[in-house]
Formats: sequence, structure tokens, C-alpha cells
Amino acid sequence: MLVSDKLLAALNEQVGHELGAANQYTAIAAHFDGQSLGGLARFFYAQSDEEREHAMKFVKFIVDAGGKLAIPEIPAPRADFGTAEEAVGLALESEKRVTAQIYALVEGAKADSNYIALRFLDWFVEEQFEEITSMEELLQVVRLAGRDRLLAVEEHLEREGKLPDAPEE
Repeated sequence: MLVSDKLLAALNEQVGHELGAANQYTAIAAHFDGQSLGGLARFFYAQSDEEREHAMKFVKFIVDAGGKLAIPEIPAPRADFGTAEEAVGLALESEKRVTAQIYALVEGAKADSNYIALRFLDWFVEEQFEEITSMEELLQVVRLAGRDRLLAVEEHLEREGKLPDAPEE
């Protein structure tokens, strides 16, 4: 096996964290979808898909490294939000938490002198920088728009090219 038992356990935990983040983004997306805010819904559904992809990168690494996958129990996501600011703020806090988790994995790989794992984790470090800056920007735009101007937030996402294409029906 190319990773220590301790690092393997931490990688398996991260699979759960990534899947939990995907579930949280799905809940946020559904919240916006229920308010007929299709742009914000598409943005968060895409974020959910991205988090699942991240989980699968960890799964593939675990398997390729000769480890055994053990997905931990995943807590239910929060589904009720009073405001868009509250929902996006939760997304930002989630990204900060995931960043701390990635940093802990990097430290574990360093402690094991596992350069293969370090190279793998480099991608996630860069990805988290993008995720945090994206959520910070979105939160700022939501705050500037205010509660009654969420359509302006959707226009901003569209203008900045941050919305995935609408699904075909």
C-alpha cells in the first residue's frame, strides 16, 4: 500500500466530507430552486456535482494506492435558510472547513514523507483557493444586492460566466 494506515483513514474521512459538502450544496440549490431563483440553483447544483467529483478523486486515489475504501457516515445537510445571505454564508463556511481538512491531509502526508500523496493533494489546495474566493465574492454580491434584489445576483453570475448551461428538458 502506498499510504500509511493513518493517512488512509484520513483520506476515507475526506471522502465523507466531500460527499457531505455535495449534499449541502444540493440542499442550498433546492432552496433557491424552490424560490424560483434558477440561476442560483444552477450554480449550487453545479457546486454539488463538483464536490462529488472531488470525492471520486479521493476514492480513485485510495484504490490506486492499494487502500480499502471505507466511506464514513455522512450527516444530513441543513435545508432551511432564512435568507440567501445565510445560505451562501453557510457555503463559504463549508469551503473554509474543507480547506482546513485538506491542510490537515497535507500535514499528514508530510509527516509520512508521502510525496505521492502530497502531489495528489496539491490540486485540492489550489482548488480550495478558487472555491473560497468564489464563495466570498458571491456572498459579497448577495450582501450588496440585498434581500429584495436577488435577481441582480443571478444577472451577476450570468455576466461573470459562473452559471453552468441550463439543463435540456
